[in-house]
Amino acid sequence: MIFQDMPLWLIVAATIFAVLLSIELGYRLGNNLNKRIEVEKESPVSVISGAILGLLAFMLAFVFGILYNRFEARKGLVREESLAISKVWLRSDFMSEPDRGKSVKLLKEYLDTRISSFQSGDKARIIIALKESDRIQAELWDMAVVNARKDMNSDVAALYIEALNEMMDIHDMRVVRGLQAKTPLGLWLGLYAILFLGMFSIGYQTAIVQSRRSLASLLLALSFTTMFILITTLDRPLEGFFKVPQQPLLNLQAKMAGKEIPVE
Repeated sequence: MIFQDMPLWLIVAATIFAVLLSIELGYRLGNNLNKRIEVEKESPVSVISGAILGLLAFMLAFVFGILYNRFEARKGLVREESLAISKVWLRSDFMSEPDRGKSVKLLKEYLDTRISSFQSGDKARIIIALKESDRIQAELWDMAVVNARKDMNSDVAALYIEALNEMMDIHDMRVVRGLQAKTPLGLWLGLYAILFLGMFSIGYQTAIVQSRRSLASLLLALSFTTMFILITTLDRPLEGFFKVPQQPLLNLQAKMAGKEIPVE
């Protein structure tokens, strides 16, 4: 099982356990060495520990910035998709019946499928919805081509095809950025290695200064662990606290159904 497929709760539990274990191992090693020899000085250990924690803080801020920008990009794509679907819906009015009615029906089905699947957070259901989206896109495209061939010089047909093509492109971008874009496993391994070394150094320094395990060290460890959890959640758009809101699509859904747009 690779890191990206592990349940979020398991990652949280394993991270907290490993952090506390690293502190304990560092403390015991420092305590044993301190009893045998008295050459270890507090100042160098403190500098090294601070350097490791500083590097960890820098890496966490760097990765957090990348993932948060990706989260904002996903939100932006939802807004863009709402506008693209709205364009296709409005421009379908220029089509003759029964194609107009069929186009509107397919667009409503397309929108309902996407909203319900992404709100569920069920990956298997989302995969099925993506296949259904591809089918609907193919039907809309075939219908647009037939209408365009009736009058190859029609600007109206060209505008409809342009909007439909834009909707399909945004769909592909949402799939890539929302489901396929993941932080490389090597980066996660590097971050966790620095985390455990940093927590080990805290325990080691605590023993060197001949101090007992303190609440301050625990709070520091929990702070870094919380940051790791936030970053891990950002990398998982279907889980945790950072689900991309689908409100623009919900507004369009209400508009297409002739209902009042919900105001939060």
